[in-house]
Amino acid sequence: MTRPFVQSFLHKQSSTWTYVVHDGRAAAVIDPALDFDGHSGLTGTASADVVAAFVREANLAVEWILETHAHADHLSAAPFLRQQLGGRVAIGEGIRKVQATFKDLLNLEPGFAADGRQFDHLFSDGEAFKVGSLPGRVIPTPGHTNDSVTYLIGDAAFVGDSLFMPDGGTARCDFPGGDAGVLYASIQRLYSLPGDTRVFVCHDYGPGGREHRCETTIAAERAANIHVRDGVSEQEFVALRTKRDATLAVPELLYPSIQVNVRAGGLPPPESNGRRYLKLPVR
Repeated sequence: MTRPFVQSFLHKQSSTWTYVVHDGRAAAVIDPALDFDGHSGLTGTASADVVAAFVREANLAVEWILETHAHADHLSAAPFLRQQLGGRVAIGEGIRKVQATFKDLLNLEPGFAADGRQFDHLFSDGEAFKVGSLPGRVIPTPGHTNDSVTYLIGDAAFVGDSLFMPDGGTARCDFPGGDAGVLYASIQRLYSLPGDTRVFVCHDYGPGGREHRCETTIAAERAANIHVRDGVSEQEFVALRTKRDATLAVPELLYPSIQVNVRAGGLPPPESNGRRYLKLPVR
């Protein structure tokens, strides 16, 4: 199986891994993060600048900027990198469900279209694509969110939040549209991949204080994932995930992130005073 080059970048503010996957000439950037201060509302591109510098120094042509889902813990830097490097911004077609959910929940402006048009491309189940000479395939992996997908590029699976490192388990399923049973089925679909498939996670929080890591394998996940290894039933996983999710706090940047990321990383339109605002529902 084709083995692409993969360069990882850790966005420390959100413990997010961004990847540049390439064949030496053409590249895709996966899950780029924008710097954001939730207290002041200031955005920054220092982290994305590092990614752009690597692409330029390696003389790579960016063909895709890929989102594994509409993230709830960081703002996407996709528009900035598209402006700097080119490429098409893409996500799974399940984004339409996420857009519809949050358009209603956050009462987004009437002109906001919940049909995915903000992205350059929406991937369907099993759709094939290429990054230069590298073959790619899209595997929908909902459960954490409705729009979650895995990008299988050569022997490398970029799984978003569906799986963490084996000692980190799996992502929460209590966001609108989340479903632990659906996530279990998605993970079983990933576990059907060859055991030596490289797995690149979107987040790592360094359990036990260890260093941050980003790469494992399907075989390692099946053998040792603390939430859903071989032998764990759907019923057991759903019970574990439901109990754990009930103890988790709402992510600090949930509402700012979602409002931006359902727009493919774009900011809300300016209001009558020329300024842009992010909403916070009050209960």
